[in-house]
Amino acid sequence: MITLYGIANCDSIKKTRQWLDSHDVRYEFHDFRKQGLEESLVQAFLAAIPLEDLINKRGTTWRQLSTDIKNSFSIETALPLLTAQPTLIRRPLLRSHRVFITGYDERQLQQLIENQ
Repeated sequence: MITLYGIANCDSIKKTRQWLDSHDVRYEFHDFRKQGLEESLVQAFLAAIPLEDLINKRGTTWRQLSTDIKNSFSIETALPLLTAQPTLIRRPLLRSHRVFITGYDERQLQQLIENQ
């Protein structure tokens, strides 16, 4: 089963959901704005995805962080920050078993569904 993590009103999430639906892919949607993120799940993200691929530095949440937080941001400081502010996570984030994909990429989506 594929889990799609994100927020419902995100354009990339909408596009990903449309792609998955058009390819008859079953998935579960986890809206981390409404449902939050458990610390253990954020730890799994951090263990599986390089930090530079996981963080959405183009988003409003990142831009609103203080310069001190941005400058000291690292794998060591990421867990409490991402747990408290999950919109810092790049969207979409998809998980199938132990495979993770961040960002909208139709080629990667196709590979993900082929390898299920």
